[in-house]
Amino acid sequence: MRGSKEFKIILVKLFNDILDYEESVLRASEFKDLTNNDIHVIRAIGINEKKNMSMIAKELAVTIGTLTISINSLVRKGYVIKERSEKDKRVVFVNLSSKGKAAFSRNEELYDQMVNSMLEDLEDNEMDILMRSLLKVNRCIKQNKA
Repeated sequence: MRGSKEFKIILVKLFNDILDYEESVLRASEFKDLTNNDIHVIRAIGINEKKNMSMIAKELAVTIGTLTISINSLVRKGYVIKERSEKDKRVVFVNLSSKGKAAFSRNEELYDQMVNSMLEDLEDNEMDILMRSLLKVNRCIKQNKA
């Protein structure tokens, strides 16, 4: 397939560069105790939401055991609050503490800045092509994930 090798190189580099950028911004902020994995868990929890562990694990495509390790670390760091369901003590709900909400908001700002700088020099037709292309790539990834 034409360009597949080059596309693979660019895709892998882009993915790694975004993770590196995210990590470097975290390291330079008041949230230097967070890892990329931590911030992905924080994003999956979301602001003003109370989710159970199963919902978050499904969203992140990880096991409950793996998620439990991350959540416990975030609780120790003060970013997440855990509470058991009143109806079913086996169910654990998590939400973000004020510190967790601040980290979430900072990460949103990071992505807004990154996206704005990526798009500022694109013409409208280039933006349309990029959006359609990224949607196709994302759809392919989701189909192959199952």
